[in-house]
Amino acid sequence: MGRAAAAGGGAGGARRWLSWLGLCFWTAGAAAARGTDNGEVLPESIPSAPGTLPHFIEEPDDAYIIKSNPIALRCKARPAMQIFFKCNGEWVHQNEHVSEESLDESSGLKVREVFINVTRQQVEDFHGPEDYWCQCVAWSHLGTSKSRKASVRIAYLRKNFEQDPQGREVPLEGMIVLHCRPPEGVPAAEVEWLKNEEPIDSEQDENIDTRADHNLIIRQARLSDSGNYTCMAANIVAKRRSLSATVVVYVNGGWSSWTEWSACNVRCGRGWQKRSRTCTNPAPLNGGAFCEGMSVQKITCTSLCPVDGSWEVWSEWSVCSPECEHLRIRECTAPPPRNGGKFCEGLSQESENCTDGLCILDKKPLHEIKPQRWSRRGIENASDIALYSGLGAAVVAVAVLVIGVTLYRRSQSDYGVDVIDSSALTGGFQTFNFKTVRQGNSLLLNPSMQPDLTVSRTYSGPICLQDPLDKELMTESSLFNPLSDIKVKVQSSFMVSLGVSERAEYHGKNHSGTFPHGNNHSFTTVHPRNKTPYIQNLSSLPTRTELRTTGVFGHLGGRLVMPNTGVSLLIPHGAIPEENSWEIYMSINQGDLQSDGSEVLLSPEVTCGPPDMIVTTPFALTIPHCADVSSEHWNIHLKKRTQQGKWEEVMSVEDESTSCYCLLDPFACHVLLDSFGTYALTGEPITDCAVKQLKVAVFGCMSCNSLDYNLRVYCVDNTPCAFQEVVSDERHQGGQLLEEPKLLHFKGNTFSLQISVLDIPPFLWRIKPFTACQEVPFSRVWCSNRQPLHCAFSLERYTPTTTQLSCKICIRQLKGHEQILQVQTSILESERETITFFAQEDSTYPAQTGPKAFKIPYSIRQRICATFDTPNAKGKDWQMLAQKNSINRNLSYFATQSSPSAVILNLWEARHQHDGDLDSLACALEEIGRTHTKLSNMTESQLEEADFNYSRQNGL
Repeated sequence: MGRAAAAGGGAGGARRWLSWLGLCFWTAGAAAARGTDNGEVLPESIPSAPGTLPHFIEEPDDAYIIKSNPIALRCKARPAMQIFFKCNGEWVHQNEHVSEESLDESSGLKVREVFINVTRQQVEDFHGPEDYWCQCVAWSHLGTSKSRKASVRIAYLRKNFEQDPQGREVPLEGMIVLHCRPPEGVPAAEVEWLKNEEPIDSEQDENIDTRADHNLIIRQARLSDSGNYTCMAANIVAKRRSLSATVVVYVNGGWSSWTEWSACNVRCGRGWQKRSRTCTNPAPLNGGAFCEGMSVQKITCTSLCPVDGSWEVWSEWSVCSPECEHLRIRECTAPPPRNGGKFCEGLSQESENCTDGLCILDKKPLHEIKPQRWSRRGIENASDIALYSGLGAAVVAVAVLVIGVTLYRRSQSDYGVDVIDSSALTGGFQTFNFKTVRQGNSLLLNPSMQPDLTVSRTYSGPICLQDPLDKELMTESSLFNPLSDIKVKVQSSFMVSLGVSERAEYHGKNHSGTFPHGNNHSFTTVHPRNKTPYIQNLSSLPTRTELRTTGVFGHLGGRLVMPNTGVSLLIPHGAIPEENSWEIYMSINQGDLQSDGSEVLLSPEVTCGPPDMIVTTPFALTIPHCADVSSEHWNIHLKKRTQQGKWEEVMSVEDESTSCYCLLDPFACHVLLDSFGTYALTGEPITDCAVKQLKVAVFGCMSCNSLDYNLRVYCVDNTPCAFQEVVSDERHQGGQLLEEPKLLHFKGNTFSLQISVLDIPPFLWRIKPFTACQEVPFSRVWCSNRQPLHCAFSLERYTPTTTQLSCKICIRQLKGHEQILQVQTSILESERETITFFAQEDSTYPAQTGPKAFKIPYSIRQRICATFDTPNAKGKDWQMLAQKNSINRNLSYFATQSSPSAVILNLWEARHQHDGDLDSLACALEEIGRTHTKLSNMTESQLEEADFNYSRQNGL
């Protein structure tokens, strides 16, 4: 009975469990049929019963919807009585399920598989904190099991790459890094690299790595790595191609070994020998740099000249020998032959009868010789001795007479030879011999006395002058007018170059009068004893005045300009701390930089200070130069003078440095510096094609003699300050600019400069002798930065009625450039047309402070800096701003600054201080695409308003 009751109880429990399970399935079916709108949820579990929990054989995977195609999510479990999907926390309607049921033959358990479709619309309509997801829930007798969540996303791939690879030029064995950031996409795009449209397999080439964040890295560039590289991005939706990047692997040239030194080019004396090398080890390829340095080296050599031998004096005669002969000898030692010289010609030994032939007659003894013959020979020898004695006495008497006359003339003469030291004049051309009066001659006091023109004085010196005082010595009437009737005899051509030993001799006539008519000032003779103090007086006269300007600057910064010199100083806003102000000065000094070797000073020496002033932002110093930098023939250096007065190199213009920055423009160098001091530019010519730009100009003025007119031709470095010095000197001398100055390209090929006056009206004007063509040595022109170099020409009118002058002045370098200055002027000051020396645009306000000193308004400047100082993933940052402003070198300098964009704009301000070309800056910004501000379209009132707001904010 107990077992029956137990059985009955067990049967009743089973029936109750089945009834409850049926209710659950009915409820689930009803809920599924009704959907989820009624808010009821399916039970998460059922009462415990014998069996196992469902095990998922297949769970739903993450899926991507491509375009508008729906995706199917699949779920399979065993043992499973029912499986439903839940998406985003809500049950999917039963009608949307596709269910299949099977039996697992190995275990006998029921296997159920369910499918649902998810459409693009469903995913797009979902707005949740996470992606659209779905999950399977399976039931068995024991309970429920949940699958993993499968996300469903819409797949896409955008068209534009976030960063296209950029072309590179790299040296051989350098590293190549090509960056590629594929377009945004779901799923993330896979990147593949193509070279010349062929896939790159990094597995086969250990030198190439493509695994680092989609970048292509070539560890050591080879020539074969040159080509066009493309980044390919692809996912399940599409493929995208980047822009192609051209990679050029170049080879810089290398020098071969030097050849052996050649033989000396002269047989004897001082010459040269050379050796050469070629740029073939390796030769430059793919635009690689040519070898730096000289391909040919020359050194001086001295070959020993052959010395021909010469005889010593004869020795004394030896004792008479029994054969009635005596001997004498001489040696070839005065000097002995050396270095292949000829031996002495003639005999080294000489014999002679020592008895006048008395003992050698027929080889007989003396007592056998007839007396008559002895008497005749004695008489002949006696007459010869008398003749020789008379001749010797005559020679001695003439010699004594000559010596006496010479000593007498020297005692009466007190003249030297060099009146003007040749070092005081430059670029000489002629040598003169003038016949002048003796010291103490009363020619100047008593007109009745005749001048003694028998004593010559030699003037050795050039006509081409360097100091204005020299002109007075060589061209004024004190030199030429006392010899108005001189006769000229030229032994060489009419043009005599410096260093030629030929001289032009001047012979003067005796005059009955005193001075030529019209000469009112005294004529002074310079004697040797007075020469030294005279030269000292010349050297003590000032030759150059210092140019200097000052201004007071504060936190707002400003600009300091040296009028008409091309030198300026830009103090950026914020370079001086707030509530501080400094008196800043700038000056151009008289040059004291001593060139080393082949170095040439290319700019003025500029001093800015005070030296103890500290700035927080680099200031910009603009220095003009005279080098032609269009070709790579110069090695230009920036130098600074130390406190000890020595010059040290700061940097080469082409070097990479973080201490300062040099930007070389065609006519000026803009330097960003952190400290004040004295700076200058020097250049070392690399080849003979290195060119200095010279400015040539002609000035004219009337001479003290009313019929004379002086032309002065200047050749100075093409810097405004050098020409300003010439203008200042000419103003003091009353000179007028007769023709617009022109530019002459002077090569460093060691050839001299010729200056000549052509096409002078023959019946109206004549030129003073030996000045029609003058030649200046190469070294004087190449290093002419010390003092202005000029040549003087003196023209004379035939009649006072001639007031118009027309001629041509030719300035040319032998085997080089040539310029013609056409002179067409009136010598009367009232009729002469004035030619302007300088434009006055920078001389009105030498010092400008505050916003007016800058071309870019402060508000616009702040916006540009805020935009470009911020790093950008697309590479549009301050580096692109520098590139658009033609700043492509030494970018590491700007990277060390707190605001690279501000320093770049400071450099732009320094370069455009005269034109203020805001259009070019606006175009650069527009090309970059980082700002829509168009500075070129801003009206003047807008600029003034921006400046007013800036001034008001800063308390101005």
